[in-house]
Amino acid sequence: MTIHTQLLARICEAPGAPGFEKEIRKLVLAEIKDLVDDVSIDNMGNVVALKKGKSSEKKIMAAAHMDEIGFIVTHIDDKGFVRFNTLGGFDPKTLTSQRVIIHGKKDIMGVMGSKPTHIMQPEERNKAAQIRDYFIDTGLTKKEIEKHVQVGDCVTRYSPMMELGNCVNVKSLDNRVCVFLLIETLRVLKKTKRKPCYDFYAVFTVQEEVGLRGANASALQIQPDFGFGLDTTIAYDVPGSTPQEQCTALGKGVGIKLMDSSVICDYRMIAFMKETAKKHKIQWQPEILAGGGTDTAGLQRMSAGGSIAGAISIPTRHIHQTIEMSDKDDIQAGIDLLAACLCEIEKYDWSF
Repeated sequence: MTIHTQLLARICEAPGAPGFEKEIRKLVLAEIKDLVDDVSIDNMGNVVALKKGKSSEKKIMAAAHMDEIGFIVTHIDDKGFVRFNTLGGFDPKTLTSQRVIIHGKKDIMGVMGSKPTHIMQPEERNKAAQIRDYFIDTGLTKKEIEKHVQVGDCVTRYSPMMELGNCVNVKSLDNRVCVFLLIETLRVLKKTKRKPCYDFYAVFTVQEEVGLRGANASALQIQPDFGFGLDTTIAYDVPGSTPQEQCTALGKGVGIKLMDSSVICDYRMIAFMKETAKKHKIQWQPEILAGGGTDTAGLQRMSAGGSIAGAISIPTRHIHQTIEMSDKDDIQAGIDLLAACLCEIEKYDWSF
């Protein structure tokens, strides 16, 4: 399957930690300006793009978060080593030797450092690493680094995209792959001259990784009748996994979410998405995520009386590491499913 991998690479490699989404927002705005009827940015920084539908009787909203897990500078010590807090969830062991970019007055490259195993005491070697054990080494002195970096600057991971087999491999597929999916869905609608059944709000949200904050605010503003969360999900189809742990697998189709720790998807939406996938011969797989939540919860709860909400999930290996991986066919299946759902949602019987 051929997707626009150059665009996906630019989207994934752009910086955008929670609360610091400026650069990825600029990229999104440039890509969608000719694909929609109206674009606005709310006070939080969510990008709200309106694609007018055949009817304004109801509203459809899809949310893909722009932010990626990152860090914030908290201290620069006398030798120039940078300490930080996390912005979003990290497994500390994944930080070892990770390359990062500090976004100060200019970008400064650095590497995550910690105590070498060679000089650890036996009890230290057997202890799980903690976030506080790490620092960022830029190779600069305190005086040199303070010319460009200050407390409060954000830090993101450094990992250019590679193609491995039929997969893409890069940092921040969570959730830039769905930023890409949403942009490409808008492009498909324009290219095929298809209109959504109802007014469609494509929202690129902020601060999902720290509590679904942008989606909550935008859903409150839009008040959608139907909601589609767009996000990655765990593909634990690797050595050592058991079938019940896998959640999803790469190359087996787009995920249709049943539930995660923040939402139980509407059974009507699940049935509609399954029927639409079957009708259009789109490969899909069911997804239940035991831990972790998505913007879907905000879409479901923050509309008066709630919205009929579901989610399209892209199976992804190595989530929240620098080597996240997704299958190109699964990504294309997600684009195809969202476009079909938007144009056929009025045909389904939504009664209880």
